[in-house]
Amino acid sequence: MEKTLKALANKRRLAIIKYLKANGEASVGELAKAIRLSFKSTSRHLRILLAADIIEPEQRSSQMFYRLSVVQKAPAKSIIALL
Repeated sequence: MEKTLKALANKRRLAIIKYLKANGEASVGELAKAIRLSFKSTSRHLRILLAADIIEPEQRSSQMFYRLSVVQKAPAKSIIALL
């Protein structure tokens, strides 16, 4: 649970989650543009969210797309519902 809460305790990661919640899925580039952050920094935040099983990736050609995970732990699910 600590890993999940730490992953959610960041305004940039919450912005990513909010964007994915509203749009369904997005590439790293789309997310970086939406939250006004570099591609590299956005990728770092996505790795943290992936490690906490909050989002899931899908490789399409040369791009990686992300969406909210279908199966989420209770703390993450509750917080995401509030966004």
